[in-house]
Amino acid sequence: MKETGIGILATAKPIVVVCTRNRARATAFYRDTLGLQSVSEDNFAAVFETGGITLRISFVADFTPHGHTMLGFKVADVEATVKALSEKGVSFMELPHIKQNQLGIWTAPGGEVQVAWLRDPDSNVLSITNA
Repeated sequence: MKETGIGILATAKPIVVVCTRNRARATAFYRDTLGLQSVSEDNFAAVFETGGITLRISFVADFTPHGHTMLGFKVADVEATVKALSEKGVSFMELPHIKQNQLGIWTAPGGEVQVAWLRDPDSNVLSITNA
């Protein structure tokens, strides 16, 4: 392969894979609660489109979630998004080591970057941010 100065996958479109122990429950959450556009579903995954990226919800029987953010959503208005999701029953995480406002939003030093964290039905940590 000829070296062009661009990494091999630099122009590839990413596909995000979210693991679940209960695909029906996770599919309903990503579709009905988060409002992602369902594209297809087969024996391997429920497939969504979000921000021009493919998101696959895949069943893994022995899946154990990690304690860190595994998927983030960049939005224009964190507060409005958090309020809208809260109205749909989403609870945002309270983290003891950082100062968050009453909605669960942390504002980074400098005052511009905001982040709020939530868990999906499998306890995968998701974030809502403007950065």
